Amino acid sequence: MATITYELPPSVFAALHLSPKEFAREMRTAACVQWYAQGLVSQERAADIAGLSRAEFLEELFRRKVPACQVTLEELVEEIEHE
Repeated sequence: MATITYELPPSVFAALHLSPKEFAREMRTAACVQWYAQGLVSQERAADIAGLSRAEFLEELFRRKVPACQVTLEELVEEIEHE
């Protein structure tokens, strides 16, 4: 597994009321939610990268107000009509 190191001032952790470990988890989760929202990764892959179960990832999507379904209404209608 690769490691990425960021140097941040201690004030960042105090401002967010997070320990460095909690901050790292938050960054990883936020990145995965964003990547999922952009359609770059699947729910399953995003949950895996974030170190969450699929259910936990779905809870994160709900908490951050990100739709869990990335299919548009038009795409859904087209898929239904072609079956």
